[in-house]
Amino acid sequence: MMGMRVMLSGLIAASLALPAVAAAQELTIKAVSAFPEGTFNSKNFESFVQRVNAAGKGVLQINYIGGPKAIPSFEVGNAVRTGVVEIANVTGAFYTTIMPEADALKLAQITAAEQRKNGAIEYINKIWNEKANAYYLARVVEGTPFHIYLTKKIDKPDLKGLKIRITPVYRDFFQAMGATVVQTAPGEVYSALERGVVDGYGWPITGIFDLGWHEKTKFRVDPGFYNAEVSILVNLTAWNKMTDAQRALLQKEALAAEAMNVNYAQDVADDIRKQAAAGIQTIKFDAAATKQYVDMAYDTGWKGIIDKSPEHGPRLRQLIGKK
Repeated sequence: MMGMRVMLSGLIAASLALPAVAAAQELTIKAVSAFPEGTFNSKNFESFVQRVNAAGKGVLQINYIGGPKAIPSFEVGNAVRTGVVEIANVTGAFYTTIMPEADALKLAQITAAEQRKNGAIEYINKIWNEKANAYYLARVVEGTPFHIYLTKKIDKPDLKGLKIRITPVYRDFFQAMGATVVQTAPGEVYSALERGVVDGYGWPITGIFDLGWHEKTKFRVDPGFYNAEVSILVNLTAWNKMTDAQRALLQKEALAAEAMNVNYAQDVADDIRKQAAAGIQTIKFDAAATKQYVDMAYDTGWKGIIDKSPEHGPRLRQLIGKK
């Protein structure tokens, strides 16, 4: 009888310990966005976080600490590299100091889905693993071209005499057109326009209303160029420590996020209408000048990548550039 009681006591103790074991298996990772919460460039990522947390109870949870108020935009890439956060929503333009190849993502002329089929994502991950200690999980903004927005009118692809706010996305292109370039974080652009520190800026077709920049913008240059990119990166060390179930959950929801990129076509159309209604006028060049403008954008963009990364630049152009 004594032996039976001891056995029962052991079984009860083991059963009581089971929830603790299960709870210990749930992993919580910290996330940040390089863009303000709730804005265009964060919304797909925030939806991804919500889906992971809903599906991942007992497996994986994401603690989303917010946008640039948590970690400044240009420090997010390094925060992923060093493991300050395990996962982030960030554009390649914000971590070119870690790896210049990050800036090539804007030059993609095929979709993320096509990049998965032709081996581009695999090659991207090889570079990102080696140079940024990062696993490239998904692209959650695409299909939204960049534009030049101005407070002064131009009549040809010439920015001489103008001070233009940039990130590394536009540096080579805008300098080729003669601009004086000023690099600032997004949160500083409104006041720079207001005080006349800059005469314009580069930005995708979407998102200027989130930041209030439409109030200080008079012109948009058409057509657009490049392809706005925001992607989800995971710290590679953290990724490698995850269980198969945790990685599978992130990959499943990441692919769902990529599939939602098709919805951006409606956002683009909506913002074009909103900009017109806000009084932003469109600048268009003649056919020859338009071709010169677009060709210059891609030629200078790829030249900059290949000059900085002769090892990987040419292959990236083959994989994601124009066919």
